[in-house]
Amino acid sequence: MAERDPATNPPPLAGASTTFKRLGTGPGYHWRVDAAHVDMSAPPPPPRPLTIESTPQRVTFDLERTAMIVVDMQNDFCTEGGWVHHLGIETLPGRAAIDPLARLLPALRAASVPIIWLNWGNRADLMNMPPNQLHLYKPHGSGVGLGDPLPGHGARVLEKDSWAAAVVDELEIRSEDICVDKYRISGFWDTPLDGILRNLGTKTLLFGGVNTDQCVMASLQDANFLGYGCVLVSDCCATTSPDFCTEATLFNVRKCYGFVTDSASVLDALETNRS
Repeated sequence: MAERDPATNPPPLAGASTTFKRLGTGPGYHWRVDAAHVDMSAPPPPPRPLTIESTPQRVTFDLERTAMIVVDMQNDFCTEGGWVHHLGIETLPGRAAIDPLARLLPALRAASVPIIWLNWGNRADLMNMPPNQLHLYKPHGSGVGLGDPLPGHGARVLEKDSWAAAVVDELEIRSEDICVDKYRISGFWDTPLDGILRNLGTKTLLFGGVNTDQCVMASLQDANFLGYGCVLVSDCCATTSPDFCTEATLFNVRKCYGFVTDSASVLDALETNRS
């Protein structure tokens, strides 16, 4: 018989039923119930501290309560033939995050850190997109905006399940990863992201993706306002904006919203933690 894992399946209370069924998929929060009893006392998993080099201070966080959020690494932003390319913007700067993410994500998975893909995935009818959001991306009322087909391609801009909204081929989404659609520059607005993180028991968030100064920054800010500890993994982020936008973002994260590190620092810490 397999041994009981006290972190995920603790023994029942003295005198309680041994036929409890678990309710809740998150390791950090679940109940055990049977016909006569609800046990809400399941202890949380033990912590797994990890210390990384970061600015403005070195930081230690709990791997057991950490998730990695990857923002908008999608064809429309990072691939020739996508929306950004159609607008005449060079996609190469946005692709700078691909290789660092490709190295970091497998190591985080091996450490049982959830990977959350936070991507634009608009409804086909755009019924949850008010005029101000449509204007943001189609300011003159003409051209190719949200939900419009890309010329010569046909994929609809940032529409859920279209090629345009798919994650770039170079980054693998695994079956254990979590995918969340977003509809604004911040991934916390009108999405289930916060509820998912709380069910996971998450306290610390690592951030990567595009654009550093827009969707990554807005999502990180909202995470900070919600009480999460935030760590921006700088080389896992990229932007097509001018360099001063990245400089301002890094300054503001260090000053107001959390910590800045890089993938090498996280990988070094994970390797040290294993040895």
